[in-house]
Amino acid sequence: MSHSQTASVRVADHEVHHASPTPIGFWIYLMSDCIIFGALFATYAVLGGGFAGGPGPKDLFEPGFVAIETALLLFSSITFGLAMLQADKGKRDGTMMWLVITGLLGAGFIAMELYEFRHLIHIGAGPDRSAFLSSFFALVGTHGLHVTGGIIWLVTLLTQIKAHGLTTANMRRLGTLSMFWHFLDLIWIGVFSFVYLVRLI
Repeated sequence: MSHSQTASVRVADHEVHHASPTPIGFWIYLMSDCIIFGALFATYAVLGGGFAGGPGPKDLFEPGFVAIETALLLFSSITFGLAMLQADKGKRDGTMMWLVITGLLGAGFIAMELYEFRHLIHIGAGPDRSAFLSSFFALVGTHGLHVTGGIIWLVTLLTQIKAHGLTTANMRRLGTLSMFWHFLDLIWIGVFSFVYLVRLI
């Protein structure tokens, strides 16, 4: 074997042994997040009926408002999927465009959630009013913090893609963020069904 072939084998071995641990590490993180949200859902299931003589879901929640809020987040999942398709084709500008739209939809979702929280607190239905409201704010607020973190991550990734293009590292980051974003959509479907929809029927 020639010297160049030996060097190539060593480089290949080096790349194999030092492959990025990002995917498996992120799956472990998502599993820990599942435990957190599972605990919050269980808390809401136990405390959600404790109104302490105060307002309940039918007094506070507006189905139309929550439906629009939900649509924004679900559409953001679709636009993220379109961004991934553009990235697979190597189209940087198309990828960035759909990521920007995804971020704007996510920001709209957060803006509506903050408005809802502000409104509830303004009318005296804050987290300290009853066990129901404490568990509601904890569950929905934790999800909102995750979406906010996802938006910050998305903006950071947009900066990386603009500066360096769709490199292997950026594609890996994009795939990881995609998993996180779709995970948050699934959690919100659970929140919408269990917290809003079931309580309003």
